[in-house]
Amino acid sequence: MKDLRAKVRAFLRSRRFVPAVDAWHGGWDEDFTRDLARHHWVGMTIPRQYGGAGRTFLERWAVTEELLAAGAPVAAHWIADRQVAPSLLAFGTDEQRHAFLPPIARGECFFAIGMSEPDSGSDLASVRTRADRADGGWLLTGTKVWTTGAHRAHGFIVLARTSPQAGADRHAGLSQFIVDLRTPGVTIRPIVSMGGEHHFNEVVLADVFVPDTRVLGRIGDGWRQVTSELGYERSGPERFLSTLPLLAETAAATGRGELPRHPDLGRHIARLAALRHLSHGVASSLQAGRPADTEAALVKVLGTTLEGDIAELADHVGAASPLLRTALLRRPGFTLRGGSGEILRGVIARGLGLRA
Repeated sequence: MKDLRAKVRAFLRSRRFVPAVDAWHGGWDEDFTRDLARHHWVGMTIPRQYGGAGRTFLERWAVTEELLAAGAPVAAHWIADRQVAPSLLAFGTDEQRHAFLPPIARGECFFAIGMSEPDSGSDLASVRTRADRADGGWLLTGTKVWTTGAHRAHGFIVLARTSPQAGADRHAGLSQFIVDLRTPGVTIRPIVSMGGEHHFNEVVLADVFVPDTRVLGRIGDGWRQVTSELGYERSGPERFLSTLPLLAETAAATGRGELPRHPDLGRHIARLAALRHLSHGVASSLQAGRPADTEAALVKVLGTTLEGDIAELADHVGAASPLLRTALLRRPGFTLRGGSGEILRGVIARGLGLRA
């Protein structure tokens, strides 16, 4: 693993980019992604038969950590690599795998995720987007929001209701679909942040036809599939390393005597070390095929809280840099994307057998 990390660090030293806070979310650079792919660092866990490197989740975790620590622009391939590829491997047909996994591994196919909806917050069970049966496929109608990168992506995975809610079971009747974002009936509207950045989108689906060959998994099994997918989304190093470049910059300035010493600096570094251990454990569970929903939720809740605390510390001690400005502007989103803290605390409580 040390050799792999050394190679990634050498690669990063040889590339020109400006380190950024939250680069996995906002640093869209398709040339950088293709360069990574040429080194087989995109689609690392995709089997060789589908064009990937056939490496382990722990190896991918190490590469991911190095890229995030450097603030590298990895947003273009992030969602496709992090959660779409594992979902296709777990639930997709062989035709779907051959269609999408090789271009994902080459850094040529980008995805967004269609889960959240207006007025739903983090309550995915309240999905109102519906899929109605049609000749040879399905017609999707509804609206998705906070779809990161949809204006640049080729496709997105949509969670939709294929049958009415069955009694008190709000999770029944949900299914997933692979939607080409260039399909007639798809309208993409930008959601511009208060910092003037355009990463989020609203995607409106108006009778969008999706053939049966693009149903992901089994009809009616969408909730189980989504919860499995969220383990990948919530547990990675990006959930606690988004502001690491700012922490490193603040620590270096403190060491040079340019900023006052503050006890929270050491506390945050200690918290970071603990989160690394927890996230690495989740990667080990995923590698072994074990469920890790509760642990993933813990990483997300604790990690995104730390990211915000790092921004507060840097602001408090008087750091002045573009990294701090970006961190403060994006801080509200840290604890929302991937599920709000309130929702995830309920997931954790249930997973630990506690009363939520």
